Amino acid sequence: MKLRLLALASTCATFALTPAWAENFEYTHGDTVFQGFVAMPDGEARGTVLIIHDWDGLNDHEIARAQAMAAEGYVGIALDLFGRDAVLDGFEDFRRETGALYADRAEFRARMQAGLEAAAALENVPASMVLTGYCFGGAAALEGARAGFDLAGFVSFHGGLGTPEGQDYSATSAPVLVLHGSADPVSGMADLASLMDQLQAASVPHHARIFGGARHSFTVETSNDWDPAANAGAEAALLDFLSDVF
Repeated sequence: MKLRLLALASTCATFALTPAWAENFEYTHGDTVFQGFVAMPDGEARGTVLIIHDWDGLNDHEIARAQAMAAEGYVGIALDLFGRDAVLDGFEDFRRETGALYADRAEFRARMQAGLEAAAALENVPASMVLTGYCFGGAAALEGARAGFDLAGFVSFHGGLGTPEGQDYSATSAPVLVLHGSADPVSGMADLASLMDQLQAASVPHHARIFGGARHSFTVETSNDWDPAANAGAEAALLDFLSDVF
C-alpha cells in the first residue's frame, strides 16, 4: 500500500493536536482509487477511530478529527467514499456523489468495507475499531451498523437518521451513539425517536446526546450551523463512548 506524507491541517476541534505522525494512504475498490488519512498517537494506541466524511468529501474537517483522535491516544483514520479523483466543486457535485451511494446501498457498503480492510492492513492499527461520521458520514455510520460490520461501535454526528426501506438493525452487534441537534432540519426529533425505537426493538445498546437549538452541521466551523458549545459536548460524549467500548 502506497503511503504519502500529508501536511497537517488546521482544525476547529477543541482537542489538543499532537499526533506522533500522520500520512495519507491509497487503496482501491474495483477500478476506483480512494485516498484516506491516518494519524497515529504517541505510544500504544487505545483503539482505532474510523471517520467518514461529510457530503463534500474528505477534507480538512475529517483530517483534523483524525489528528484529534491521535492526540487522545487513538489511531484516527479518515476514509474516502467518493474516490481520489471525484470532482467536488460544489452543491451539484456533492449531491451527485451522495445520491449515487444512497441509490445503491450495496455499493455504499462495499466502499465502506474496502476502507475498513485498507485501514486494518495498515501497520500498528488496533483491530478494535469504532466507525464515526459527520452528516453524510453519520448516515454512513448507521449504514455500517445495519450492515452488521464487526466493529466495536458506531457514532453518528448530525447524520441522516432514516432507515431505508427493507433495512433494519437486526444484524447490529455493537453499541450505537447518536449526537444530534434538536433543531436539525434534515433529520428531526421524530426521526430520532423512530431510530431509538428501532434500536430498542433490536436489542442494540444505544445512547443519544441531543444539543438543544443546534442545527445540522454544528461541528463544522465554516458552516452557518457551527455551534461551539454543541461541538464541545459532542466531542466529550465521543470520548466517553470510546472509553466504554475500548
